[in-house]
Amino acid sequence: MAKLKSTVIIHREGDYIQMAGNDKLIALVNSFASAVLSVGREVGLNITLNKSKVAPGIKVDNICTTALIGVVGVGSRGTVNIMLNKDGFDNIIKAMSGGMIMPQLGDDVSMSVIGELSNMIGGRALVQSALGTVDVTPPQLIVGENIRNVTKEDNGMRSFTLPFTLDPSGGLYLVLSFKID
Repeated sequence: MAKLKSTVIIHREGDYIQMAGNDKLIALVNSFASAVLSVGREVGLNITLNKSKVAPGIKVDNICTTALIGVVGVGSRGTVNIMLNKDGFDNIIKAMSGGMIMPQLGDDVSMSVIGELSNMIGGRALVQSALGTVDVTPPQLIVGENIRNVTKEDNGMRSFTLPFTLDPSGGLYLVLSFKID
């Protein structure tokens, strides 16, 4: 899969998100987006990226849970938020447990499923990025009503929202905020 300097390749079928930036930022955004799609499909989710709604900044709605992952490395730092609305949360718990776990916000077992999904996505993204100097932290899980991510975009910090749709219902937002030195 060829990567272009000013383009983020978001999955193997050849769809592109145009974005100016350096190679490390492009590799990180590309890797996390691709990891959400591939891991999601592997665990039984019917997931698609809403390419027309990909946007700079933070654009999320009705979020009830998020997994916050820190990204650190030589010349880069930032956060990855995997944010879910209630239907998205329910679909992920059901798919990953084979329907054996009843989704309940704040329940330790349900939340551990979200933590595991986040670990799988973070690990896959690191492998795909091939950036040996970058690591991720364990996910911090947050539950509440209308959770928002507020990242100050100054001194080189750039944020992007990649919205995904889960079928039959639900939404997952991948919110990436990075500073690349």
